[in-house]
Amino acid sequence: MNRQEEFVLRSIEERDVRFVRLWFTDVLGTLKSVAISPAELETAFAEGIGFDGSAIEGFARVYEADMLAKPDPATFQMLPWRTEGPGTARMFCDLLNTDGTPSVADPRYVLQRALTKAADLGFTFYTHPEIEFFLFEQGRKPGDKPVPIDQGGYFDHLPQGHAHDFRRAAITMLESMGISVEFSHHEAAPGQNEIDLRYADALTMADNIMTFRTVIKEVAYEHGVFASFMPKPLMEYPGSGMHTHLSLFEGDTNVFYEPGARYQISKTGRAFIAGLLRHAAEITAITNQWVNSYKRLWGGGEAPAFVSWGHNNSSAMVRIPMYKPSKGQATRVEVRTLDTACNPYLAFAVLLAAGLKGIEEGYELPDEAEDDVWSLTDGERRALGIDALPTSLHEAVTVMERSDLVAETLGEHVFDYFLRNKRQEWVDYRTQVTPFELERLLPRL
Repeated sequence: MNRQEEFVLRSIEERDVRFVRLWFTDVLGTLKSVAISPAELETAFAEGIGFDGSAIEGFARVYEADMLAKPDPATFQMLPWRTEGPGTARMFCDLLNTDGTPSVADPRYVLQRALTKAADLGFTFYTHPEIEFFLFEQGRKPGDKPVPIDQGGYFDHLPQGHAHDFRRAAITMLESMGISVEFSHHEAAPGQNEIDLRYADALTMADNIMTFRTVIKEVAYEHGVFASFMPKPLMEYPGSGMHTHLSLFEGDTNVFYEPGARYQISKTGRAFIAGLLRHAAEITAITNQWVNSYKRLWGGGEAPAFVSWGHNNSSAMVRIPMYKPSKGQATRVEVRTLDTACNPYLAFAVLLAAGLKGIEEGYELPDEAEDDVWSLTDGERRALGIDALPTSLHEAVTVMERSDLVAETLGEHVFDYFLRNKRQEWVDYRTQVTPFELERLLPRL
């Protein structure tokens, strides 16, 4: 038993923890949980906890169902919404086959493989997401339009507003679990909020995002409202994105930073951006995995529907923020396509793979988009070499199916399952779509 495991066992005893929840996600990013008693934890650290993998989306076939969930002691945290004793804690798990080898169906392992490849090249991958979501009134009947809890707009300060109390409670809960928050505010649409997490290595951040979603849902329930991470719940307002800032470090050195270069971006950083752009269409089904995701991308506003980059251009898919141009450690790129309903483990894995491919192959960065990409005509975009992102989940999956990069990054099992699931989702949508959507939306979606 290592020192981290000993710390967890000691903490459980000192804090009177009676239930330990082991968390992991299925291929689509749905959080799964199994509770064990503290008496079983030492065995769980050594051997894992057995479960039926065939019952989880995308994990295993019926005749090879036995799997193991092995808790990662570094992810131990108390669950602060369980305020009445006895205490409850959680840990994320790595999923294993019965012979102890990593399960190829585990999204966390997919990201770990990608991070190992980056480490072999000398890089550590950091991410920093801006997570948007809506707060709606409870009590809505199926089929009713959701009602936002306020009519606020971007950065609005609403006297006696529910959102202030909500964000304060949510941030307090997140920070009690070791998740640092950079800032929060009301977003552009009624009832829409944003909370930005402080940067961390990609694996920690993916775990943090899964925890974030759970915390937001728990706090919403306590405040008598409903939290939604749907990318586009209201057609007349902007959708919810998860603009994500990316950076690569070699030790303590930010390899994206080059003093005196255009926008302070190094040759390595430019090649990384070029990789993101060249493989953008291939990875879109992962970063935007739902039919509803494309209603956001193609719903106007500042949603990035075209493959382009720019410095201070919010219509571009990739942006180079320069809030602090003299601070080299802060140099990064911002990818604006991701939405809050993606599986963060798979999304971070394919973003990293695309960027590293650009570095390894020496991709050249195309010219930046200086104008609002949405305001350009189709002919003007063609003249500038700006391609469109997939316009529907069906198109995104069709492009992804031909991608060697995505297949290699996800692994055969996850790649095949994801394709099958998303094809079926599109078929189900087409059979249930309303006449209005069939006439007005499907030509674009």
